[in-house]
Amino acid sequence: MIERVRFGLVGYGTGGRVFHAPLIASAENIDFAGVVTTSEERRAQVTAQLPGVSTYDSIAALAADGVQAVTISTPAATHATLAREALALGLAVVVDKPFALEAETARQVVTEAEAAGVPLTVYQNRRWDSDLLTIRNLMDKGSLGEIRRFESRMERWAPDRTPKAAGGGTLLDFGSHLVDQALQLHGPATRVYAEMRGEPLDDDFFVALHHANGVESHLWGSWRQAGPGPRFRVTGSAGTFISPELDFQETLLKNGKSPASLGDRWGVEPEHRWGHLFRGSTGARVESCRGRWDSFYPAFAAAVLGDGPLPVDPWDSVRAMQVLDAARRSATTGTALPL
Repeated sequence: MIERVRFGLVGYGTGGRVFHAPLIASAENIDFAGVVTTSEERRAQVTAQLPGVSTYDSIAALAADGVQAVTISTPAATHATLAREALALGLAVVVDKPFALEAETARQVVTEAEAAGVPLTVYQNRRWDSDLLTIRNLMDKGSLGEIRRFESRMERWAPDRTPKAAGGGTLLDFGSHLVDQALQLHGPATRVYAEMRGEPLDDDFFVALHHANGVESHLWGSWRQAGPGPRFRVTGSAGTFISPELDFQETLLKNGKSPASLGDRWGVEPEHRWGHLFRGSTGARVESCRGRWDSFYPAFAAAVLGDGPLPVDPWDSVRAMQVLDAARRSATTGTALPL
């Protein structure tokens, strides 16, 4: 028999309902015990969408019912406070991105988790995007040669959307993914320059990172881009890879699909969405690696049981938050800043 972790979810808004609950429920080594929400509307949704999953008024009530781990999927401004509450109860914790509103708070939470000896990780699910895994595979094979520039975008057209203060703005929202991916592929950055637009919170940004290995990362995030650019363009000495669209796993979840319902078809990109490797005027389609958001929760549950490493080192997210803090200062001063 598979040893299982009793798991809870804090928050059942779009993040909890769409991006976490289906993946938690699909993990073979997790017993999805309950959701913390005080909203009657959300409680009704849990009952309708998650048969057998209970609702609770608090994290303490979850812990008292024998839950061993929780995911915090609430507005970003509450992440650190709720993570600390869960850690104090001895619960292993997954914190949704952005980890916190600034790096120092994130650092304090990680330090407290380590002192308590309680597992803590951050939900950087886009490390397992199909297109990012494809880029890593091309880099490992040497198909691109020496990487010179890495371009990455999360751009959408939603002119009526106003970023909420509790979420911290678009730089924290999209930037948490974009910076994490750039650092994972190309290592630490030594300099950052940023531009931000939007009032009272940013809804459009550009960040340029200079990495210690010489790679330049150019990152865009926007809710005001009517003509989004390619999701990735990676330029090396031997070729350029272009991936046109955002990973398909988000669409699957929004359409009510899950790893449990799709099995081995989960994360498989349709052929018309594959990227192309270009060398001058010629380009060849590259089969996309399978996206594996479904690997995060089984890996975290295994870590809770002492059977493997955390899927994301929380210190990685602290370092990414330091980059985002510097980007915010750069946008204010109009200067590039050393890291």
